[in-house]
Amino acid sequence: MPKFKTKRAAAKRFKTTGTGKLKRFKAYKSHILTKKTTKRKRNLRKATMMDQTNEKVMKKILPYS
Repeated sequence: MPKFKTKRAAAKRFKTTGTGKLKRFKAYKSHILTKKTTKRKRNLRKATMMDQTNEKVMKKILPYS
């Protein structure tokens, strides 16, 4: 059986937790921040878990995570 290549772009964006779930950071925090509320920007700082619908595909992209 050949080795699988990890997609490096995904490896930089996602981390695996101890229970095997994928952790990601939220989007929309890079520019046009003046119209966004302080509360919204603060919540965008926090990491969140990957949605269950995408998790199966992401496990293929990150085989050794």
